[in-house]
Amino acid sequence: MNNTPFTPQKPLRLGTRGSPLALAQARMAEAALVAAHGTSVADIATIVVQTQGDRIQDRPLAEIGGKALWTKELDRALMDGEVDFAVHSMKDVETTLAPGIALAAVLPRADPRDRLVGAESLAAIPHGATVGTSSPRRAAQLLNRRPDLSVISFRGNVQTRLRQLEEGKVAATFLAAAGLDRLGIAAGVPLDPETWLPAASQAIVGITCRADDAPMLALLAAINDTDTMQCLLAERALLRGLGGSCHTAVAAQARTEAQTANGLRLDAELLSPDGRDCVAGSILSADSGMDDPDALGAALARRLLEQATPAILRSLEQATPAILRSPGQTRQP
Repeated sequence: MNNTPFTPQKPLRLGTRGSPLALAQARMAEAALVAAHGTSVADIATIVVQTQGDRIQDRPLAEIGGKALWTKELDRALMDGEVDFAVHSMKDVETTLAPGIALAAVLPRADPRDRLVGAESLAAIPHGATVGTSSPRRAAQLLNRRPDLSVISFRGNVQTRLRQLEEGKVAATFLAAAGLDRLGIAAGVPLDPETWLPAASQAIVGITCRADDAPMLALLAAINDTDTMQCLLAERALLRGLGGSCHTAVAAQARTEAQTANGLRLDAELLSPDGRDCVAGSILSADSGMDDPDALGAALARRLLEQATPAILRSLEQATPAILRSPGQTRQP
């Protein structure tokens, strides 16, 4: 903790989306700043910024502009001086930040796993059932393990998706364990990362500010979790190397030396949209001699691309969400 309390002339303006999960994560960032600087919550004002991703809920994210739909309004608010810093789910942040925006800090990573909601296991989902997800990654992973199932697009916040599940629109769905935990919702069965890798950057809360705002960068540096940042950089470098976006089926998780005893480890899986083709790989900094997380992620991306099948390569080139269909449509044999 900083021994000198931070007392700004006016409240710092925290920009966030307005969903219950986004607001919960904003409170986490606020609490971290209060703890680090001995300040008061009265010194931080929350500014809710509605994003296009929040407004458009009836189409898959990949069809309407990708991850920027969650971030561009917050970036604009930063650059226009309407907010001083912004809080994000890093899973929703594009791998290349907008000009003038800096990633200043990340909070300690929570549980990165996916949870299956609606069934006790993947094997327990009834044969031929319909599963809802808006994620090409989850859709491809599911169809790789259970090609008999049908996948439909399933968007909305956590509460909306749980309600649709209860209404019987689908037999099961997937939600991030961290999001459920942050909302205090006990639902679903966690999926083991050894057999079901999560999305890159899942469960990481990131904080951005203007790249030229030195005082804000210094304040936020005090709450940055170094281990989580190392993992995040490796996972985002992997995505950049693969050309990964919300359109592509990429799963990845990095773990630090404290977790692996072998330095930074990065595991990843790359699939075709229909799940038929899958390549996977791992890389350890201790074995590769790479201490730089960016270099580690880029190296694993190259390995996966060398192994990728034509179907996977086509999906990367086309970057189209072929597997996410309208409700009622099923996968063709």
